[in-house]
Amino acid sequence: MNILWGLNIIAVKVSVDAISPFTAGFLRQAIVLLVCASSLRIIPGRMFALTALGILSGGVFYIVINLSLAVSSNVGALAIAGQLGVPFSLLLAVVVLGERIHWPRITGIALSLAGVALLVFDPAAANEHFGLALTALGSFIWALCSLLQRRLVGVPVLTIYAWIGFWGTLIVGAVALWREPLAVEAIPQLRLGTLGFVAFSAIGSTVAGQGAMSWLLQRHSIGVVTPLTLAAPVISVFTASWYFDKPVTAIMLIGGGVAMLGVAIVTIRTARAGTAT
Repeated sequence: MNILWGLNIIAVKVSVDAISPFTAGFLRQAIVLLVCASSLRIIPGRMFALTALGILSGGVFYIVINLSLAVSSNVGALAIAGQLGVPFSLLLAVVVLGERIHWPRITGIALSLAGVALLVFDPAAANEHFGLALTALGSFIWALCSLLQRRLVGVPVLTIYAWIGFWGTLIVGAVALWREPLAVEAIPQLRLGTLGFVAFSAIGSTVAGQGAMSWLLQRHSIGVVTPLTLAAPVISVFTASWYFDKPVTAIMLIGGGVAMLGVAIVTIRTARAGTAT
């Protein structure tokens, strides 16, 4: 699961560069819908949450994230900034759900924000400010989606992703037709290798990766499973640096280390709180 998620940033970056950001996102969501179509069904009492999640997670999130990767070259920095979803989701839980937190998780939030802020001062990321801002926005959208996921406990994972694929195909497809008509017309001429990267993102990262997370959580406590996912961003940073031949600078290492320390504190403390309840 960590390997699938860690390598996904390479697949998405290659896809948006080879195809275009919105058309690549449309193809990814179309594949997710195709894989999960047999599980697409009405769930009484859950359709508002499923629809909101589908629009945000399948549509808006991928528009923002694919655009962030399209305008950036140092994707390792984006992988670090992408970890803001963890503190953002905790802050939203405090504001929206009234969850109470104590100083260890407050410290974790501060560290994660400070670590990402350090990336702004990295010369290797001097031209990535727009991409970093879009990634931060994507992280906030991801955090909103995590709140919606809490309302869908008991709904089959494939049904959730069938609706995400459904709304994602409609929304990202409409944006692609509007902004990238030539890229949409060129879909039949795409190389199989390019489609393979898109399929990896759709099937490997989305369906298999998220499905593995669900399978683990059904068999082990959240306190055991959640901290283990911290390996994914580390894999993303170093594999992206190797694949795209971008250096991992000292500031990236320091900022990434501080951010990951903060994310680890928030993740582990939240997991322990979830286990205790």
